[in-house]
Amino acid sequence: MTDAAADARAIERLRTLVRIPTISRPTTGPGPRADRDAFEQFIAALPALYPRVHEALTVERHGTDPEGDVPYSLLYRWPGSDPTGASAPTVLMAHYDVVPATDDGWQHPAFGAEVLEHDGEQVVWGRGTIDDKGSLVAVLEAVDRLLEAGFTPRHDVLLVFGHDEEVAGTGAQAIVAALRERGIRPSLVVDEGGAIVRDVFPGLDEPAALIGVTEKGITTLTLRVEQQGGHASSPPPFAATERLALAILRLNGSPAKARLDPTMRAMIRTLGARTKQPLRFVFRHVDAFAPLLLRVLLRRGAETTALLRTTRAVTELRAGHAANALPEHAEATVNMRIAPGSSVAEAVDEVRRTINDELVVIDVLLPSEPSPVSPASGRAWDDLVGAIDESVPGLLVSPYVMMQASDSRFFTTISDHVYRFAPFRLSGAERACLHAKNERIRISSFLEGIEIYAALLQRR
Repeated sequence: MTDAAADARAIERLRTLVRIPTISRPTTGPGPRADRDAFEQFIAALPALYPRVHEALTVERHGTDPEGDVPYSLLYRWPGSDPTGASAPTVLMAHYDVVPATDDGWQHPAFGAEVLEHDGEQVVWGRGTIDDKGSLVAVLEAVDRLLEAGFTPRHDVLLVFGHDEEVAGTGAQAIVAALRERGIRPSLVVDEGGAIVRDVFPGLDEPAALIGVTEKGITTLTLRVEQQGGHASSPPPFAATERLALAILRLNGSPAKARLDPTMRAMIRTLGARTKQPLRFVFRHVDAFAPLLLRVLLRRGAETTALLRTTRAVTELRAGHAANALPEHAEATVNMRIAPGSSVAEAVDEVRRTINDELVVIDVLLPSEPSPVSPASGRAWDDLVGAIDESVPGLLVSPYVMMQASDSRFFTTISDHVYRFAPFRLSGAERACLHAKNERIRISSFLEGIEIYAALLQRR
């Protein structure tokens, strides 16, 4: 098979899997959490698309589906040539559930997986192309091509494909529990997160690969106001909705304190080393110039600002039952991403003090602390950086703080080397489509990602 034929087949496999609407829905939404038929269809498609992988690797199903009875997360094992490598495997992760999408507002159907030219390049269009079926297919393509070439890794390789990363991560947690019971401590874990990006750092005119060595914690808050209702024709001076709105405005007007944690300082030194003077001098001496750098970076926009502080986003509002009745209950959902160096307790306390209203009840749901920081040095890091350099020679590589939450956070309990990096070139416009309309991936970027995964596996 020529490389062109293999690439064409990889693109068609990606399109096939993107067309399957494996949607996870939040618990607060209407209807079931997921469509079981779509998840079963996805799992059934994998052996048909990758027969060689399923002949050489074993596969187990773990976790439960959102209704609580069928395991949908997948754990593949590729045995290594060194028997001692079974207890310290390499783990490559992805998830195949996606956030909800309809065709409304999309330039092309959300689950059509159409191949089109966009900004001068061929792209695959559809929900999940980046988050995260693109990574899943790229991993399987890398394994399939290495098997075809007769390659066997030294240590075991585990492929972990979660089914509910977008809502809870119970599948990944179940797999971690199983690995812990078996005494397995992975020597390297790679999941989604950073990417190959540009125009994200002042003064840097070249692309850089950002590898998440930690990730923010994630916690959901509900702000509740219970108050006497009545007829809307005689409203009180301060109804439940007004009280809730004031609490939201107070949060919005008083963001969490910004700080430069050790990972951010390492990122500034690394990326800053490739900028021009006098910026290079400032970035190299980040500790001395920290107050100035904070002011500058906070003006760089939402993406950069989110790297520097705990963020709070009001994502849902609920109140009332009729147009002419005062609501007796008003509620808001606040999604918090907690910065390294902070904690759930500190972040919640800051929210409580900012709102400063005893009638606004704060409930804390699904608290998750920031992840431990994995080292940006050593064998595991060097293998990942080496694989990137082999595929994209001379590319600048830097640690960073991942702002989102991934299934890999659960693996920090059994591995000290957990990294978040999807090996794709993503523009600012493409990153803005995550969890939004018009998600898409450039074919050239997708194919380059396969090469990086393959180069990494050959080092393990």
